[in-house]
Amino acid sequence: MKPLVVKLGGSTAGREEMQCWIDALATATFPLVVVPGGGPFADQVRVSQPRLAYSNNAAHAMAILAMDQFGIAVAERHKRFRVARSITEINETLSLELIPVWLPSTMTLGAPNIPCSWDVTSDSLGAWLARQLRSCTLLLIKQTDEYLHYSNVSDLADAGIVDPMLPGMIGEGTSLHVAGPQALASLDLPLACMPGHTMMPCRIAAGMDIR
Repeated sequence: MKPLVVKLGGSTAGREEMQCWIDALATATFPLVVVPGGGPFADQVRVSQPRLAYSNNAAHAMAILAMDQFGIAVAERHKRFRVARSITEINETLSLELIPVWLPSTMTLGAPNIPCSWDVTSDSLGAWLARQLRSCTLLLIKQTDEYLHYSNVSDLADAGIVDPMLPGMIGEGTSLHVAGPQALASLDLPLACMPGHTMMPCRIAAGMDIR
């Protein structure tokens, strides 16, 4: 069974929901990979860019490293979690019935199919990893329930709930789920299926090739 990909939003950092989600995901009876957001580490990259005048290319690299930092923090919050930097490490961790927390810098820095832009966040990188793993399901954990007002991935992007690149990053056949505080409060544990609201697929933008 291919692992399901779960992006744990950096917006949960420092909140009670962060540990609640970690504890819930750790009960999963199916294989999954956690993709960390950038959290306060990425926020600092944004704040510092105008003051230090570094380029968007540099900011992109620093934001990915911010995901590494948040991932390290997440991984030590449960004994079933282990950091993983490559497909090989992800598969090795899954073979031990543990949950890999992906640190993306090794695989994504310099990758030609990932634009160096603030339009690419951990949402799109989660979709990118799902393609690498040939996973059919991606869950985005958010710190809002506003997604419940939308049914289409493009509408989510237009509303700023997901990043603008996500509609084009999702692979054909990938099922996208979004979950927030409301979904967290109604979870049945141990986790036997992917929680959250299923979003309708959208057409990949013409001319985009992210294979």
